[in-house]
Amino acid sequence: MVRLGFQIGQSRPLNLVINYEEGSEVQMGADGRNESILGEMALGLEATYRDLAQESVYEYGSRAGIWRLQRLLDARSVPVTVFAGAVALERNAQVAAWLRDSEHEICSHGWRWEEVWKLTREEERAHIAAAVASFQATCGRRPLGWYCRYGPSVHTRELLVEEGGFEYDADAYNDDLPYFVPVGGTSHLVVPYSFTYNDARFVTGTGYGSPADFLDNLRRGFDQLWDEGATAPRMMSIGLHPRLVGQASRAHALAEFLDHARAKGEVWFTTRLEIAMWWRVRGGLSARGGVRAGGGRRQSGRMPQRSGSWHSNNSISSSSGPETITYLKVFSSRTGLRNT
Repeated sequence: MVRLGFQIGQSRPLNLVINYEEGSEVQMGADGRNESILGEMALGLEATYRDLAQESVYEYGSRAGIWRLQRLLDARSVPVTVFAGAVALERNAQVAAWLRDSEHEICSHGWRWEEVWKLTREEERAHIAAAVASFQATCGRRPLGWYCRYGPSVHTRELLVEEGGFEYDADAYNDDLPYFVPVGGTSHLVVPYSFTYNDARFVTGTGYGSPADFLDNLRRGFDQLWDEGATAPRMMSIGLHPRLVGQASRAHALAEFLDHARAKGEVWFTTRLEIAMWWRVRGGLSARGGVRAGGGRRQSGRMPQRSGSWHSNNSISSSSGPETITYLKVFSSRTGLRNT
């Protein structure tokens, strides 16, 4: 039985996220400009010219990087969340097939890996619906989580609730724990993500100088959160990109970190959806238990022990569809939690 995190002295949740964007990024043919970020090159060509070098960096992710990660993770039986652009999977049928046949979580990274804050509300609504339909076609199931490129628009969260069927979004960087926010008359769950523990820092100005820096940052963060987990609930999110960490030297550092985490013990390798379900099933560990339910501060530094029964408060979202109900049955069988 999986030992659930968020209970003092028990396993600490560790979630790895693969950002699968290759094929859905900004492209000259579709957008009249080149993709400008998160590649290996310091030089970027002006929009007058097609940047074949940048395109080839992204292509590495789908040709080689994703499969190195697949071998590394599956060999260690580590489940991951995949932030996937819907169009990226349409253009990479082999990757879609791998995800469809795996137990990894598929979380929508948008219809394309696009700048949603530039869309009108109506355009963004249409793109959310298009993404859901696309995932159902390529992967055989709809996503239950959502994460935008960089950050959401002022409309995103309302549109997700309006669309229905989403159990959480990850468009925040403001906590080590999930929390609920009021949206459209309902409680919407946020499972915060991280730019701190993220391989994007290999190619940003204040980033990693070598794979050793990446490993050191992950290991120090994990060890600190692991220590804190003895007295307060904690989770750790790690962001990965196939075109970046999929390079051999960086993948070696990732493998070394995973082996370190497993050797330390009391760690729950899990998906964001499982974290979200745990949070909902346990009643959101609401403010009366010492953890914020919205944007307020914690009332205390400790989390009291909670029983193993399901709590009716926020158990599932009001828009939950058959995919969520099916997942809850699988989740309860895997974790030992049950409705009482």
